[in-house]
Amino acid sequence: MDDREELVDILIENARYSTEEIARMTGRSEDAVTADIEALEEAGVIKGYQAVVDWDESTVERARAVVELNVTLDRETGYDDIARRLAGYTEVRTLKLVSGDFDFLAVVEAETIRDVSRFVSERIAPVPEITQTVTHFVMDTYKLQGIEFLDGYDDDDRLSISP
Repeated sequence: MDDREELVDILIENARYSTEEIARMTGRSEDAVTADIEALEEAGVIKGYQAVVDWDESTVERARAVVELNVTLDRETGYDDIARRLAGYTEVRTLKLVSGDFDFLAVVEAETIRDVSRFVSERIAPVPEITQTVTHFVMDTYKLQGIEFLDGYDDDDRLSISP
């Protein structure tokens, strides 16, 4: 593994490490770490830094859904064209072209389930190339971006019954 791959792995683990901490972890100079981070950002390898939020622990209400999208392409329209159109919506938090039974996978977020439903029916479904949507509402999150959300799930609160 080269220095930049190691640096990316460390930032994926925790993007809040200081350059001083990363330098200590890798045995490199702080200036070298800073230069590599800047180079990775300029090259577009690192697109940004975000907090991984457990919305169930927050006072902010959020509804999330995973939406399967099937499309039909024509000579003038490609996957990238559809992706650009959909990615422009703030409600679309993730958008991926995938293999399998459907073409795109979108993660949609809004304040309520009704807002997510309305967004899918009024903004996504009417796109001419989209032939089918299947919406799966997220009930609970157990792991997100490598971070487990399993605190409190080990507690067995069922009542024991003895014969």
